[in-house]
Amino acid sequence: MHIHLDALGGVAGDMFAAALLDAFPEHLEGVRASVRAVDPRIACAASEHNDGILRGLRFAVSAPGAETVPTPHRHGAHADHHHHDHHDHDHPHDHPHSHAHDPAPHGHRPWSEIRAELERAELAPAVRAHALAIFGHLADAEARVHGIAVDAVAFHEVGAFDSIADIVAAAHLIAALEVQSWSVSALPLGSGRVRTQHGPLPVPAPATTLLLEGFSTLDDGIPGERVTPTGAAILRHLCGHEPGRGRPPGTIGRSGIGFGTKSLPGLSNCLRALVLDAAAASPPDRAELAVIAFEIDDQSGEDLAMGLDRLRAEPGVRDVVQMPVLGKKGRMMAHIQALVQPESLETAIAACFRETTTIGLRHHRVARAVLDREAVTVAPEGRRVRVKVVDRPGGRTAKAEADDALDQAGQAERARLRAEAEGLALQEMTKHEITKVDR
Repeated sequence: MHIHLDALGGVAGDMFAAALLDAFPEHLEGVRASVRAVDPRIACAASEHNDGILRGLRFAVSAPGAETVPTPHRHGAHADHHHHDHHDHDHPHDHPHSHAHDPAPHGHRPWSEIRAELERAELAPAVRAHALAIFGHLADAEARVHGIAVDAVAFHEVGAFDSIADIVAAAHLIAALEVQSWSVSALPLGSGRVRTQHGPLPVPAPATTLLLEGFSTLDDGIPGERVTPTGAAILRHLCGHEPGRGRPPGTIGRSGIGFGTKSLPGLSNCLRALVLDAAAASPPDRAELAVIAFEIDDQSGEDLAMGLDRLRAEPGVRDVVQMPVLGKKGRMMAHIQALVQPESLETAIAACFRETTTIGLRHHRVARAVLDREAVTVAPEGRRVRVKVVDRPGGRTAKAEADDALDQAGQAERARLRAEAEGLALQEMTKHEITKVDR
């Protein structure tokens, strides 16, 4: 399946956990068990919330030693001012801070200590791996912001427990759901300042900005911190390989809404998760391709033919075609169009620039529909001929590979050989199906 995150209010660790638990409530006990495995003193809860517009869940975490299971704040109430990841825009957030000369000052916990705690915890291997990766993104960003080693990064002691719980909860859900791919909508940047233990920082915070490099953003005019560092680290972990990916087509199977604790003016402060059926989102007969197009008017036909042959041999290039077109001042040009697997787009673009004289090109993604087909090799008159058999709405057809008749002298002989091969291939396919039915 594919999960698309719709960041209406923004993204925070607790909002991410709440949205997925709203869509998959059966995983709540597993989340609680993973959080307890890291620290038995920490309790978490997911509670119903309605902001007067939408309903969903809030995810809350108790401090170590608290006597009761946490209850998320009612709409309009203020969040715990120590909790940096509950998306509260009125109170200071405990962002991670770095200490180059004193790696473990009073009131702070080094990233290396938190990492060791996660490694010791009795977590499922996949949950541990996701948690370490998310926290690692956060620590790497803080190290870059302050120009120090990653192990010198420290997190404020009071904020560390809920950040760990939110990240472990997110890691548990990511591992349990085994999602094939993720995407996220354009992210609201917010504005203003966020108060931290070491003074005010601009919104988005410097570490958050680094984590969101490559992601699409928007300015909806609503101030405050809209994407927290932990939320940004989760997005970097899930979507960082393709941050600009949009929501693919597909059928929505489930959906969930996770609320933050701040009330936004005229807007629900929530993150929505849309769960798309994987088969519907990317069916084999409705696959996506990328199209690269450009024109050439200053390369000899001989050299262009060689360049396009090399382009066809590039990994992920499905086909390359050329056609004559008229350009400026009535000049004859060659229009080139290449069909490419989406994951090979960048290497194919580089090959176009390398093998031709073009200095600019266009590219876009297209959907394609393909028919079921099967390659069959037959031997009419003892000659091996490859045949492509296709199931069409009007009936099955066969097409022999032209190259396999190249050494046959005369057009009529080549046509006869191909026709005989195609007939044999259709017989083979029918025989094969009858055998399967008999068994």
